[in-house]
Amino acid sequence: MERALPRDGIAETTPGFFLSRLTKPTESTQPIYKPCLCFVVQGSKRALLGNEVYNYDPGHYLVFSVDLPVVFHVDKASESEPYFGLRLNLDPAIVAAVLIELGLEASKGEADVKAIDVRAIDVDLLDAVVRLVRLVESPDEQRLLAPIVNREIVYRLLANGQASRLGHMITSAAETHRISKAIGYLRARFREPLKIETIAREVGMSVSGFHHHFKSITSLSPLQFQKQMRLQEARRVMLVEDMDAATAGFSVGYEDPSYFSRDYKKLFGASPQHDIARLRTKLPPQYSTTSSGAV
Repeated sequence: MERALPRDGIAETTPGFFLSRLTKPTESTQPIYKPCLCFVVQGSKRALLGNEVYNYDPGHYLVFSVDLPVVFHVDKASESEPYFGLRLNLDPAIVAAVLIELGLEASKGEADVKAIDVRAIDVDLLDAVVRLVRLVESPDEQRLLAPIVNREIVYRLLANGQASRLGHMITSAAETHRISKAIGYLRARFREPLKIETIAREVGMSVSGFHHHFKSITSLSPLQFQKQMRLQEARRVMLVEDMDAATAGFSVGYEDPSYFSRDYKKLFGASPQHDIARLRTKLPPQYSTTSSGAV
């Protein structure tokens, strides 16, 4: 990874596979992330989802199986010991194919398995990930072998106890499919006022059932999910498009600037003005303009 990334930045070496280097602590600025596997190669990191914190390091990986508005914090990074990390987006078609070949399926009773998890890295998963990174130096081999290693990584995750979780990505009969549909609805309309009854009806669930399953899977209520998406998108446009706080808040659906500033400070720990100023001192240029976010 030092050879692939001699300076701070992000490299998408194949579609959906990102390598990252940082020499000072920072935070992500992407509103929402696709299902993915995240590794810390050097340094330490935490993922914030609502009130829950997931810490991981070179001995642990993070995985999630539905689109989530996660805030990533790189906590340990320096010039002498840069942070190195990687993110592999998980392809539902590959997950489905491997599950089918193994004769596994996510049962309806497993629908409430939380979508996000941190777990110790086992030697077989580590070996597959190391081989995927090494292919970066051989583009011809990478084109041929990376899809095979991606399948192996999915297999290793399933063998590591992630079958119920990854099943969220492909099951069509259980409540998880409806929650995935609801997440898509919220993503497309996060600027609009939240109408729980409308979403529940759209996905064919009762209001109480929708609330229960949504929070069980995402760790957030629908309102918290929408709010976190709004705030992260506002943060992105302030950083990338140099938009002022009041305009950014209005652009994501806030009608009252004071409510926007209050919610923003609660999530990010500082007012919009101070948070953006702080981010600009931490993020390399490619981090403040890319849509990939820090990994």
